Amino acid sequence: MTQSFSSYFMSFWSAAELHANAIIFLNLTGAMLLGFVVGYERSYHGRAAGMRTYGLVCMASAALVVISGYPDFWFGSRALYPVNLDPSRTIQGIVTGIGFLGAGVIMREGFTISGLTTAASLWASSAIGVMVGVGFYAAAILLAFLSAACMIWVSRLEAWLPSRPAVAITMQFRKGFIPREDAMRKMALARGYEIATGTLNISCKDGRTEWRFVAVGLSRKLATRISELSLELGAFDGMEFYQIAHARN
Repeated sequence: MTQSFSSYFMSFWSAAELHANAIIFLNLTGAMLLGFVVGYERSYHGRAAGMRTYGLVCMASAALVVISGYPDFWFGSRALYPVNLDPSRTIQGIVTGIGFLGAGVIMREGFTISGLTTAASLWASSAIGVMVGVGFYAAAILLAFLSAACMIWVSRLEAWLPSRPAVAITMQFRKGFIPREDAMRKMALARGYEIATGTLNISCKDGRTEWRFVAVGLSRKLATRISELSLELGAFDGMEFYQIAHARN
């Protein structure tokens, strides 16, 4: 019995097992480093998900995929029953799990949605780990650097290209004051904005009317800066409370 236990224990340290572990170790290390590459941009910009999160996601994805490629070495190559795996099902499970993780970093407040880029890049990080796990190392390295470049440089490209800035505005008027939509639209146009179709939300509580809408700039040059809009809203007749913020996602 002692000899049987000893031989079973030593089967985990056979030359074939150590070789498989070495390959898995290299895959995990490479996936973690590629995850760091993608996560650095998020960490640099102060996002909640940084290098650690991306490294863990990428490494865990690679681990789940790579171990499914070595079923013959499970349990020291002494599995009581044959292990038959379908790696595609493992990848499906990873994608589903990352979907829940991505949903946790997406936040919505009024017309402002944040966390979409972080969620998308986490998904890309898991894809990098999967590619490492199946052995597409060159493609995984390319995807990691393309993902990092996309998050770093595309924002600068967006700032350079013509665009129409959007701001989310909440206006609460004094009790009994009734605003007019046509007058509000004319005021917006005079400041380089137009009220986006389908975004106007009107509510009333205790006789106080509240308007919520998104104003889209006619162009970046014509649109009044948000700081100047804030000053004008504060001086608006009938205004009791207002909130203004960039409508971003």
